[in-house]
Amino acid sequence: MAKDTVRYPDEVVDAIDELVDDGMFESKSEFYRFSAEYVLTLIRDDHEVETFNFDEIKSELDITEEDHAKALGTDGGTFFLDAVITVRKHGLRGDYEAAERYIDTHYESTDQECIILEELLGTYRSDPN
Repeated sequence: MAKDTVRYPDEVVDAIDELVDDGMFESKSEFYRFSAEYVLTLIRDDHEVETFNFDEIKSELDITEEDHAKALGTDGGTFFLDAVITVRKHGLRGDYEAAERYIDTHYESTDQECIILEELLGTYRSDPN
């Protein structure tokens, strides 16, 4: 395993110390390993997690796919971009029910992303072609 030295602002280290003290993470090292792997899973579809009990930690932290989308935002985040592509594909094929199911199972009806996807789907329904 490689060792890397990184500097963090004091406020960040203090916040991490609090998480360790509260028992959310066993150690700072566990926090840093989990955090790095988590970010890699957000930005790389092909990343294979190697951190021991990553899924268990993620489950305990209650991180959902919606949380992934919120972390990335609607300005090009992978999860939202994938949703746009999926809705567009169904819309082009006239499979509106599948698009609605996809939106309903991935978003709350009041989410900004949900509203945008429903608007996108609406453009395909009203397209005379």
